[in-house]
Amino acid sequence: MNSDSAIGVRIAPDVTLGRDVKLFAFVNLYGCEIGDETRIGTFVEIQKGAKIGRRCKISSHTFICEGVTIGDGVFIGHGVTFVNDRRPRATTADGSLQTEADWSCERTVIENGASIGSGVTLLGGVTVGENALIGAGSVVTRDVPPGVTVAGNPARPLRASAPRGPETFSTTP
Repeated sequence: MNSDSAIGVRIAPDVTLGRDVKLFAFVNLYGCEIGDETRIGTFVEIQKGAKIGRRCKISSHTFICEGVTIGDGVFIGHGVTFVNDRRPRATTADGSLQTEADWSCERTVIENGASIGSGVTLLGGVTVGENALIGAGSVVTRDVPPGVTVAGNPARPLRASAPRGPETFSTTP
């Protein structure tokens, strides 16, 4: 692990960190897996059971909950929220506090090379296809096909994205 500032970084003992993961201040990780060379920005929480691939960028103020799997080379913008329960409740029918036994986690999959803009909310149970692009501020309520650009509330297709993958990224202007 590599971090510019260890201030407020909380990594539970059950976290699996890949090689050369970079964490910034005020990150909270527990029960998750983070792939090699992934960068995680300030004020990010990643919950148990979440899996993040290699060479991803998770921007600040993002919440990745249980049930989320993110492939390799994925970009997650600032303030992205994943949801894993479409009918959340604090209590059961008899008024007692809910426990993990009282709900079912909805799985979300973000495939390799996808990009998710800032301020996006993704409901549980969706798959975002390889190299898909989700416009900033969108609310994703259903699957996004590979290579498609979506935006809006609810997110709807705009156009097909140009194919790209990690091999097309360049560091030169």
